[in-house]
Amino acid sequence: MNEIAVGPTGELKQTQPVLDDKASSLNTVLIAEDDPIFRRILESWFKRWEYRVTAVENGVDAWKVLQREDAPKLVILDWMMPGMDGIELCRRIRRRDQGPYRYVLLLTAKDDKQDVVAGLEAGADDYLTKPFDVDELRARVRAGRRILDLEAALIRAQSALQFEAAHDRLTAIWNRGAILDLMRGEMERSRRSEDSLGIIMADVDFFKKVNDTYGHLVGDTVLQEVGHRLASAVRSYDSVGRYGGEEFLIVVPGCDALNLVVTAERLRHRIADQPIDTAGGPVTVTISLGLAAIQGTESKSSDCAELIHHADEALYVAKARGRNRVEITPASRVIGQHGS
Repeated sequence: MNEIAVGPTGELKQTQPVLDDKASSLNTVLIAEDDPIFRRILESWFKRWEYRVTAVENGVDAWKVLQREDAPKLVILDWMMPGMDGIELCRRIRRRDQGPYRYVLLLTAKDDKQDVVAGLEAGADDYLTKPFDVDELRARVRAGRRILDLEAALIRAQSALQFEAAHDRLTAIWNRGAILDLMRGEMERSRRSEDSLGIIMADVDFFKKVNDTYGHLVGDTVLQEVGHRLASAVRSYDSVGRYGGEEFLIVVPGCDALNLVVTAERLRHRIADQPIDTAGGPVTVTISLGLAAIQGTESKSSDCAELIHHADEALYVAKARGRNRVEITPASRVIGQHGS
């Protein structure tokens, strides 16, 4: 049986305050230890410190746990275990190049310098030589948590930067560059599959009048709500982006001209049928929509610029014919024509 010291008095006492970190996905720990008494003691400590604990008795079971999507990020491994020892498990963890970082604390009765070096080179972040004190374990665990917290903060910052790079700051939908990239991707897919592709150019009617009447803050609220309503009224695999100013681009894959018109009419009603609540009071807003669609082999001879050009022409017609309407011009490369 492994030797262990449980604090200066030699007994397990509930004298340690809990970690002051609030519960989160980082407050999980995997304990792999073949000694059942030592494993229960470790589990008791970590639960007292408000960790969610998964405890296993060998390296094989630990490796199975680490394959799960919700695997703990903090890993406590005994060096000597049946099936797969802690050193081999460290190597396997570090060979994985995807997923979040796992902080590994290796527990060992070996105190020779070469053994310590071997453990660290295998991928352990830290080690404790048995017997050890509970306060030392807690201090080393907190050091590991600081590293995991830092990684989590970096991931959040990176995600925020990625979101900002692809999304419009005002409306939080795709920005111009991102929606055009998505459109190009759908065009390539359409060419390969010879499937249909539709786009919708939507423009807020008389938006300058909204700004002049209510002010730019209300105008911003209107654009935010229009973007939200458009995004909430399309399918999960459709894409809505702010093309510029008060103009929006909607990419609708797998949609021919007839169904594209149905979609556009739904969007038109989604905006026009209910006033937008703003700091200046309810504001009634409408949009004009220009459509363009390609289908089948047409996708091989079309490009994004051409499709946008046809949708722009249709939008111009919708504006000229009184606004708050859906149009597809005869010049559009579509299967079927429609005007409303």
